[in-house]
Amino acid sequence: MRGEQVRNGRHKTVLVAGGAGFLGSHLCDALLAEGAEVLCLDSFLTGRRQNLRHLERDPRFTLIEADITDPLPPSLAKIHLDAVFNLACAASPPHYQADPEHTLLTCVLGTRNLLRLAESTGARFVQASTSEVYGDPEVHPQIESYWGNVNPTGPRACYDEGKRAAETLCFDYLRAGRADVRVARIFNTYGPRMRADDGRVVSNIITQALSGADITLYGDGTQTRSFCYVSDLIEGMMRLRALATPAPSAVNLGNPVELNVAELAERVLTLTGSSSTIVRRPLPVDDPRRRRPDISMARRLLGWQPRVPLEAGLKASIAWFAEEMRMAEYVRTPANDDQPGAAVLVGLAEDTPQRRSTRSAGYAPGPQRMARRGED
Repeated sequence: MRGEQVRNGRHKTVLVAGGAGFLGSHLCDALLAEGAEVLCLDSFLTGRRQNLRHLERDPRFTLIEADITDPLPPSLAKIHLDAVFNLACAASPPHYQADPEHTLLTCVLGTRNLLRLAESTGARFVQASTSEVYGDPEVHPQIESYWGNVNPTGPRACYDEGKRAAETLCFDYLRAGRADVRVARIFNTYGPRMRADDGRVVSNIITQALSGADITLYGDGTQTRSFCYVSDLIEGMMRLRALATPAPSAVNLGNPVELNVAELAERVLTLTGSSSTIVRRPLPVDDPRRRRPDISMARRLLGWQPRVPLEAGLKASIAWFAEEMRMAEYVRTPANDDQPGAAVLVGLAEDTPQRRSTRSAGYAPGPQRMARRGED
C-alpha cells in the first residue's frame, strides 16, 4: 500500500531494469501508484518509449537509457535504492534469437551487474526469470523443484540457459549473504502494451484476427499454455518483493488454467467476429508441448493467485491492439509487398528490435523528468 512505500520519512526508490517493456512499464505504473520513486533503466532494444509517455511529467519517475551488459552509470551506486527489479531481456523467441549472444550476456553479465548494484546499495533484488527454465517439461504441471528438460545448444538456449544461469547467480549471491534476492518464474503473460511483432501466440492471433489475415497455428494446435493477465502478474511480483524473508526457491507466477492454442484461436475469433482462416505451420524447434504452473508456493507464501478471467483479459487486449492498429494507419507507408487485408503495424523507428548504441543518458539523483536523446 502507499504507506509501505515510505521509509524513514522518505519515499522508497526502486530501479526497474527493462522498465520500458511490456511487463516493466506496468511495474513502473504499479510502483508509482504506491508512492515510490522509480528509476527506469532500458536500452530500448525491445522496450518502447510510448509505453512510458504517460509518465513523462511525473516528478517521481526518471528514465535512464543504458544497456545492463555495459557498466552501469556510476551515479546509481550513490543512490539509496530500496529495490532492484531485473526485467531487462528480450523475452519472445523472434527477439531473443535475433542476437543470441546479446541475449545470453544480458541474462548473465547484465544480471551480475545489477546484483552487484543491489549488493553495494543494500537493495532487495527481484529477478524476472521464466517458465522457459523448464524447457519442454516432462513433469506436469511444473513445480519449482523440477529441474527442467532444456536443450542446451538449441536455438532457444540463449534465453533458456541464460535465465537458468541468471537464477544460479541470484542464489549464489543469496547464499553468500551478498544480496537479498527473490526470483519469479514468469509463465505466459498477456495484455496491453505487448508488441505486435513479438511472435507470441496471443499477440499473433489477435492481430491476425483483427486484420482478417490467416491465423497461424504451429503444429497441430494441441500444445498448451497458461495465460496470465498482466495486472495479476504485476501484483504477484509486488507481493514477492514485499516478502519479508527470501523464498526457499524461485516462485512460479502464472495462471494454472491450461488451454491449448487451437482453443485460444477459436475464442479470439469469437470475440473479434473475425472471418480469418486458421492455417498450420511446422512446430518450431524445442517449442514446449505443455506449459502450466503449479502455483501452490505463490498461494502459500504470497497469498496470490490470478483473478482476471481469460475472456475479460482477451477483451482488454483486443481493444488495445485494435487501437494500436487504428493509430498505425496514420503513419502507414505503403510497400510493394503489402498483402491485401494484411495488418501493417508501423511502429516508430525507435521500436525496431535491432542492436543499437545504448550509452547511458545523463542522470543525477533526485526527481527529474525523463532523460531524452533527441526527438522520438
